[in-house]
Amino acid sequence: MQMKYEIKIIILICLLLLSSSVLTPAAEKQMPFQPGEKLVFVLKWVNIPAGKATLKVEPFTDINGIRARHFVMTAKTNKFVDFFYKVRDRIDAYADMKMDHSVLFKKKQKEGSYKKHSIVDFDWKKNQAKYSHNGKKRKPIDLKPGSFDPLSAFYFIRMMDLKGKKTIKRPVTDGKKNVVGVINVISRQDLKINGKIYDTFLVEPELKDVGGVFKKSKKAKIQLWITADSNRIPVKIKSKVAVGTFSGELVSSTGLASSTVLAP
Repeated sequence: MQMKYEIKIIILICLLLLSSSVLTPAAEKQMPFQPGEKLVFVLKWVNIPAGKATLKVEPFTDINGIRARHFVMTAKTNKFVDFFYKVRDRIDAYADMKMDHSVLFKKKQKEGSYKKHSIVDFDWKKNQAKYSHNGKKRKPIDLKPGSFDPLSAFYFIRMMDLKGKKTIKRPVTDGKKNVVGVINVISRQDLKINGKIYDTFLVEPELKDVGGVFKKSKKAKIQLWITADSNRIPVKIKSKVAVGTFSGELVSSTGLASSTVLAP
């Protein structure tokens, strides 16, 4: 049972981080990401490898007649952890081409014997988010202008020039509630991962509106290091909760909009 709890926390770190980080975009013509980009992370509990997470930017598509950007996040446990608690999660998020708001959000979870398929449909004509879980619909909620789903919000962060910023806000929703997320820019740091040095900004989302495991950890903290170059890719995620320290480190990046990520 303890192993199950720990693995769920590792997966939740990524998902909760995304759902709590929302920003205001930089005035740029070129996007820091493009279709074909793929980022792969190794997930660890303390120093024990537990699985991997992947972030991908898919080709543009049409959602209900709206041209949209398509983002995908997957998380899976490795063979060793599969023996105790197998996880195969996938999130598909769609945002409008200008990255002003979300259009559609889908999440499929397969965690042990637990299975869940949820969908959030963004109806901007009515300013409502319509949530369904395994085919069962909930009462729509009102949307704040410019709201994003958790995964699109993460890519929205990357449109932000973090230099000189301290605290930034943006609305985000999972279809069940719509809150204003807050992220704090802590400092600029050189970070060494797998022998490579990255020039990064350290940011920390506020967790007061994040439920789940963090309610049990009064001093819970999530930290995210984002490169200071034009790609603004995440290279490390770290979280401290009651049962220990968890992290995700970048091990592979392909299809980047620019090739100037690594410091000499």
